Amino acid sequence: MDETRSGVVKHEGDVERLEVAAGTATVRQVLIGPDDEAHNFFLRRFTMGEGGAMPLHTNRVEHEQYVLSGTGRVRIGDRVHEVRAGNALFIPAGVPHSYEVIEPPFDFLCIVPAKPDAIALIEPAEPTRG
Repeated sequence: MDETRSGVVKHEGDVERLEVAAGTATVRQVLIGPDDEAHNFFLRRFTMGEGGAMPLHTNRVEHEQYVLSGTGRVRIGDRVHEVRAGNALFIPAGVPHSYEVIEPPFDFLCIVPAKPDAIALIEPAEPTRG
């Protein structure tokens, strides 16, 4: 039987952790993605360590996020939010956003549509402090 037709189950410890080139002390895991034949959404996990940050940027696709641990400062558009475990975030497509770790590890799930995406850094990168 085709494994994807019967679903996919895996442990996060078995999923490759890749450094995020645009970030500082930030790694990403694609927990469910194109290799799993997901057709509607991809599930990613980001882990940001001490001093972790992502500069102000935009994406072509929206993001739905859920904070698992730690505390972070997240800028969405013109507003800065301090978020912690249990917070859910919605970032519309094309809206500038950035991340800064307050209490590591800042760990969150990020669900995005299974559509082509591109990150565009906004120069110069602006601090998230409000």
